[in-house]
Amino acid sequence: MDKSNDPPLDEIQWRSPQTLASMGGLHSNTILFYFAESPFFERTSNNAVITSQAMNNISMYHFIQTREAFEGRLKTMSGLEFIIGEEPAETGPGMGTGVWVIRKQTRRKRYQEDDEITVHASFFVVGENIYMAPTLADILASRIMTISSAISKALPAAESVRKWRPALGHAYQLPANQAAACRAKGQDSKEDTPVPDTTAKPAAAAAQKSDEVSMERAAEEAFMAHMRHGGEYIDENAITGRPGEFHLSSTGRKVVVPLPKKAPDGVGAMNGPAAISTKVDAKKDGKSARTPKSASTPGKTKRRRSKMSAANTPVAT
Repeated sequence: MDKSNDPPLDEIQWRSPQTLASMGGLHSNTILFYFAESPFFERTSNNAVITSQAMNNISMYHFIQTREAFEGRLKTMSGLEFIIGEEPAETGPGMGTGVWVIRKQTRRKRYQEDDEITVHASFFVVGENIYMAPTLADILASRIMTISSAISKALPAAESVRKWRPALGHAYQLPANQAAACRAKGQDSKEDTPVPDTTAKPAAAAAQKSDEVSMERAAEEAFMAHMRHGGEYIDENAITGRPGEFHLSSTGRKVVVPLPKKAPDGVGAMNGPAAISTKVDAKKDGKSARTPKSASTPGKTKRRRSKMSAANTPVAT
C-alpha cells in the first residue's frame, strides 16, 4: 500500500540493474517479470496469480518460460492484467529501439463475443528505466497551469511599463536594463554592423523626438477624424444643376460652338464638285471685276437721236 507522502507514480523513474542482470538482460521473455519488480506492478493482478501458481505447481511452470505462453494464459482469464502493448521497432538485425509499452488493463469475458478490454494506464520501459505515461487530464492541467502562470507574470510586467500622457495616451516603454540588453543583442548579431553614434548633438535628438510627437499627434487626429466621418465621402468638385444638365461647381460647363466646316477641295464622292467662288475683291483690282464684252455677246443698242431741222418738219394741215 502506497504511503500518503510518496510522490505520484507518473512522477517517478524506477530502475534495478541488479535485478536485470540476474535475469540475463532485458528481452521478450523477461520484460514482464522485470516490470513485476517495479512499484507500478500490482500484486493482485492475474500476472502475479500465474507466476505464483507456476512456482508452486510444476505442471504450470511452462507458462512462465516464454512470453507467448504467459500472455496466452492471461487471455484465458478475466480481471486485471499487465500485457505488452508495443514492442521495440527493429532498426537492424538483432537491434531495436529499446522502448517497450506495457498496458494495464481489465479483461472481461463475454459469451460468444470478443473480450471487453478497458485500458487503465500505459508504461514505458526505456533501457533499464521504467516510466508511467501521464493521463490526458494531467497533461491538460499542466499546460493550463503553465499558461496561467505566464499570464500572471506578464500582466504586472506590462502594467509596470505603461505610461499615460495627454497627447499620446497610453504608451509602453521598456525598462532601461531590458532596452540596453535588446540594443546589445542587436549589435552583437553581426560583426560588421555599424554601431550607432552615441555622441550626436542634443539638438538633433530633440528635433527627432519632436517630429515623432508631431507624427503621433497627426496620426491620432487622423484616427479620430476617421472614427467621426469614416462612412462619409465628399466630392472634390461638387455636382450642381438639374437632371440632364449637371455641372461641376468648380469648373462649370462651357458651351462649345462648332466651327464651320470647310468645303473640301476637288470632287467628293457625295458632295459633287466644289463650288466656284465668283466674288473677287474689288479693292485690289477694280478693272478685273468687269467681264469684257465679246463680239458675239449681244450688247445694248444705243438709239441715235436724229437731227432734223425745223424746215424739214412737215406742217400739219
